[in-house]
Amino acid sequence: MSTLCSPVPNLLSETSQPPAPPARLFARLNPGVTLERNATGGVSALFDGRAVEFGKFGDDVTERVADFETGVAFDGARDGETSELVRRLALYGLVEYRLARGPSGPDLIVVEPQMRDYAPRMIEIDEDCALALSRFAYMRRRGDDMVLESPRACALFRLCDPSVAAMIAHLSQARKVRELRALADFPGVELLALLLDSQILFTPGPGADKAPRAAEGDDDLVLWDFHDLLFHARSTNGRHANPSGGIYAHAHLAALPPAIRPSWPGPAIDLTSLDAASPSAFATLLRRRHSTRAFDEQRPITLAEVARLLDGAARIISRERAPDEGQDEPELEIAPRPYPSGGASYELELYLAVDRCEGLARGFYHYDASRHALVLIETKAHWLTAMLEDAQFAMGAPAVPQVLVTMAARFSRVSWKYSGFAYALVLKHVGVVMQTLYLMAAEMEMGACAIGVGDIDLFAKMTGLAFHVEGSVGQIAMGRGVQSDSTPLAD
Repeated sequence: MSTLCSPVPNLLSETSQPPAPPARLFARLNPGVTLERNATGGVSALFDGRAVEFGKFGDDVTERVADFETGVAFDGARDGETSELVRRLALYGLVEYRLARGPSGPDLIVVEPQMRDYAPRMIEIDEDCALALSRFAYMRRRGDDMVLESPRACALFRLCDPSVAAMIAHLSQARKVRELRALADFPGVELLALLLDSQILFTPGPGADKAPRAAEGDDDLVLWDFHDLLFHARSTNGRHANPSGGIYAHAHLAALPPAIRPSWPGPAIDLTSLDAASPSAFATLLRRRHSTRAFDEQRPITLAEVARLLDGAARIISRERAPDEGQDEPELEIAPRPYPSGGASYELELYLAVDRCEGLARGFYHYDASRHALVLIETKAHWLTAMLEDAQFAMGAPAVPQVLVTMAARFSRVSWKYSGFAYALVLKHVGVVMQTLYLMAAEMEMGACAIGVGDIDLFAKMTGLAFHVEGSVGQIAMGRGVQSDSTPLAD
């Protein structure tokens, strides 16, 4: 949890007009959330038809429960118990933060956390500090609101005052704080502090960050296009608070298209009479492939089977140097695996979250495809459990998978060469590796099930790798399937 903040001092110079009071943060409940207190000092939150108990607090907190509807001053250590209640509510995504010049004053912005461990901070800014808008930041309409967001930010900002949008427009070029103060409706340095802390704004270096691909203080961002980083952050879990998954969000808007496309008009050439030969072993294997969601806890997969699976699907076959077609640059180093990869990038790394495997301790491992070895990564036990349980929930399975394989991309291996479709190419590679693992599992009579989405922030915590440097892009559960007399569906 970030250190809770105190308001930035009012740095306004003396003018003929009295200075506006500094803006402050107020924590308030999200719509549809209410707090209740009981006689013993306990506080509960009611939302989505359920109640969550948050423990006991002193009288000074429980007497202010009703104030959370409109907003409680969020000033950190000055009120420790209130801040602790805010922290607990935030872990469930139940609070937002309004920036205003007083408890009853109009909102300048509303901060909507997109990650559970995020708390807004107002960092102090020097008067001569130059600020610019991140090239990953964007404004858009959401219902009746205008919002400002970025795939780099841990929060979304709902703009409630037109002066905020006007100031944002001025920051397409780097400007000093003292310049921004001269704006007719300058919304306040406190807003700048929040946006800088969230990486919506950044401080350009001398003569730097003027190119279309600004590094913004992080050289690993140079190889990212705006739409690719946004796609990565918003099509996975962990860095946004948007509903995702099989929620049938559009079922009330349109009927489901038929499983089989209606035939085109015109003459058809019948191919069934040409299928004289028996299906090949490979064609048979393709038809045997299916998803398995229930694994045999009494007969876990073995380390020898894991080794065979990885050897057949992901082991480096050779290391070569090959010319990059159409380039005058030095030869490229490539390390082919058993599957195709655009531009011979082979950017995908495999990580194994192991719950049950005979001969292998429970833990989190990286597959070293060059040495054909598993390397243990020290990580917190509750993070490993969370990753496995997330996969169980995504599959709708009765238990966690025996082994969960995460595909992580070293993005720069692709974006160093390709532009405009680098991330899309990574996802194509994920599909290729997914099918390769499925087919190896089918050949070995093991179970496998692809996971639709993973938590990229959790993976970053477990590995210590930034989400945009080497990040989770796909997962597949593996194990020994429960034997059944019934024929499983294809997926």
